[in-house]
Parts: sequence; C-alpha cells; structure tokens
Amino acid sequence: MQMSYRQFSRAGRPLTLAALSLAILGTLAAPQRAHASAFQLHEDSAAAMGRAYAGSATAGGDVSVVANNPAAMSDLKGTYFQADVTAINFGTTFSGSAHDALGRPISGGNGGDAGTTMPVPAFFFATQLGDKWHVGAGFTVPFGFQTEYDHNWIGRYNALKSKFESLDGTLSLSYDVTDNFALGVSGIAQKTSAELTSAINYNAVGLGLVNQAVQAGAIPPATGAALAQQVGAIVPPGSDGVARIKGDDWAYGWQVGMLWRITSNDKFALDYRSKISHTIEGTANFTVPSNVQALLSNPTVAALLAGAGGVPFTHTEGTAPFTTPAVATASYWHQEEKFGLGADVAWTKWDVFKNLNVYYANPAQPTTTEPFNWRNSWYVSVGGEYYVNDKFTVRAGLALDTTPTVTATRDPRVPDGTRQLASFGVGYKVNDHFVLNASYAHIFVNSARVNATSATGDVITGESDDYGNLLSLSAQYKF
Repeated sequence: MQMSYRQFSRAGRPLTLAALSLAILGTLAAPQRAHASAFQLHEDSAAAMGRAYAGSATAGGDVSVVANNPAAMSDLKGTYFQADVTAINFGTTFSGSAHDALGRPISGGNGGDAGTTMPVPAFFFATQLGDKWHVGAGFTVPFGFQTEYDHNWIGRYNALKSKFESLDGTLSLSYDVTDNFALGVSGIAQKTSAELTSAINYNAVGLGLVNQAVQAGAIPPATGAALAQQVGAIVPPGSDGVARIKGDDWAYGWQVGMLWRITSNDKFALDYRSKISHTIEGTANFTVPSNVQALLSNPTVAALLAGAGGVPFTHTEGTAPFTTPAVATASYWHQEEKFGLGADVAWTKWDVFKNLNVYYANPAQPTTTEPFNWRNSWYVSVGGEYYVNDKFTVRAGLALDTTPTVTATRDPRVPDGTRQLASFGVGYKVNDHFVLNASYAHIFVNSARVNATSATGDVITGESDDYGNLLSLSAQYKF
C-alpha cells in the first residue's frame, strides 16, 4: 500500500509519545472490574453479598461495617473478629476488527477470554470501649482487577496484561450520641499498585518519526519518502515489542458515617468515603527486536533521535497522578421477627477521572495526556433475608450498577457496560460465638461498544461481552 503522510498524520505524534504511552496511558487507571462500576470492588462481606449488598450498613451483625460505615459499629455489642474471602470469576471476550493508521488490517485473533479468577480477602476487628464508644480495624481491597489478552490479538497495541489493586487499612471509631443515633469516623491508609503491558507497533513508530521530521523541516520530503520506504522494509508491520510498566504509591483518606434507629424495626444510615489522591511512581521497560535496533542505529535516524531529546525504548522512571473516587452511600433496613428487608443506594464520583497525565524521567518521553472523561455512577440494590430457625438464614437480592465509561473514550482495558446482579446466600449460627456465611452472585453485563485508537494510530472497533460469578465465604467469632 502506498504510504501517505496525510494518512499517517496520527502516527506523526512525537516518537516519545508512542513509546511510554502504549504502556501507561489508559492503563494505570483503567483496569477491569468485578461487580462494581469500572474497577471498584464491594466484595468484603459474604453476608451482605447474599442480599446484593442491600442494607450493607444497617442490617446488623456484620463486622464489615468497620470499613463500610463506622457508625454502624454501634450495633456490635462485644468483641468481634471476621474474615471474608470472595472468589471473583469474570470473563470478557471481544469481537470486531482492527487496522493501523494507514488502514491496513492488523493480524491476530480476538484475544481469547481476557478474564480471570482471583481471591479478594477482607479482615475485620471491632470491640466496645464502654457503653457508647466502639473501635475497629479492617483490611479490604476496594479497587482491583487482573486481565490478560492473548499476545497476538488484534488489540495488542491497546492492551495485553493489566493488573491493578488498591489495599486499604482502616481504623474506625464510633460514638452513640443517643440510644437511637450514632456517628462514626475512619482513617484510611491505601496502597495502590499497577503492573501493565502493551505491544509496541514499531512500524508505526518508525514511520511516525520520519513524518515528524519532514513536517518539522529536519529532512526534505524526498529524503523522508526514501527513509519511509526503508523503514517499511527493515521494520515491516508486525515488528512488535512489549512495553511494561510497574509502579505503586501510598496515600491517605477518611470516612464519616451516621446510623439512625428510626423505630425499633427500622434503621437508616449514611456514609461518605473521601477520594484518595495518588502519585503512582514506577519504572518502564521495553523489548526491542533486532530489526528495530538496526533502524535506530541508522545514522539518519540516530540524528533524528538526538533532535528529539535522546534514545527512547530504554529503562526509565515515570509518575502518574491518579485518584480513587469518593463514594456516598445510603442504607435502609426493616426488621421483623422472621425476616428483614433492605435497600442501598451508592453514588461514586468517577468524574474525577477525566485525563491521565504521565510524566517521564527520560527527556525523550515528554509529558503525555490521555482523555477518559468518565461520569459518575450509581449502584442500587434491594434484598432481604429469612430466618428459617434460630440457626439457619437464607438471603437474596438484586442490584443495578451503571457504568462510568462512555463510548467515545471506552477502550479494551475497560470494556465496561451497565451491570445487573442477582445473588443468594445462607448463614449458619454454629453457636452463640461462631457464625458462618456463604453467598453466590451472578453478574449480567450489557455489551460494551469499543472504538479505541492507540498512541500509534491503531484503531480497534467492536464489542466486548462480559460476565461475572462471585462466591464468598466468611467466618465470624464473637468473644
């Protein structure tokens, strides 16, 4: 195919943009998800999951409120330890096509099932300090994912492997203002880490560098045309490398909550969790095929690289500011002798994620920006439980979870659609001190339209079909 500089205008971005942006942009903050919007996780309570998290802060008897609403520790009379683990099994398959910046089809398959099965643990402790004060501590995973597409798939320039998680350590305190009203506060220490890979389209990078040089007047058009032909011969389409980024950061946040016992049968709770602002710090590494190394050693190309600020595709450090969002939750519970019914409404302020800016230590990689423009999302659930006898409880619930992504900026790393969740669970009281809970949930996900362009102008178009299965177990001991 005849190469046109006009056709290749997207690949005419600086060579350095094509280098690290493939590895970082759209990845540090763009992982897959389990059941909550984008990569938010609620999987910290087997009992609450059985009700689709309805009444998560008001149903009572669940020590996960240490992290979900500290004021609700008011209902925990005594000293408790609780351990939960949730197996998250989710899948995502893509169907569609891809082409490079010149319109040439990109070879490869559809990526296989990029999902995985991973455990999400949670641990909680709560105790009373006198009649009115309660304290608690918790370890949870509020954000996380892991996905991996086949290495030869058509969207490899957008995403290969993606692994991301935020680990929270929470300290909580509550105070019973009156017999019917309690307030609570929490301090949160959060560690966020990421490990992400993408393929590098070296053919597009080389042509982009030549085009950039011609447009800047560094070389005449005739020389550029000849050099472009040489690039196409030495580094043909499919001459790929891999970029890998790994980084982490500690940051801190807070939470406030209230619990109101409206009547002897009805409770209402509000909770607000703050955003937590990170600066992810990490390193980037690249694989460079021998034919690309030969191109980079060409005297003309070497001169162009020197003019661009140095040699790309070398080990470097980088930083990327990223914020986990604020979350506001309202929870209601109605209690009868043989059953309980509840509802939750949660609002997640995803609009803090508008752009991802990446800053590099290597001067050959200038600051780059990728737009996401996510919107705020809602999670609404209803559910309840029935007490078969003094020892055995059954639960069920339904939920709707809207996506923060928009079609214009959705990419293969977050092919996110609005979700519906159906769950059921059981609880067994072994004795007055020991309780076991188990729950299962299935997630139905709307198809997500993807029309994404990589940093080197490679376009992938199609749909992603997702599903999820959750199995959660917990053990609670009261001293």
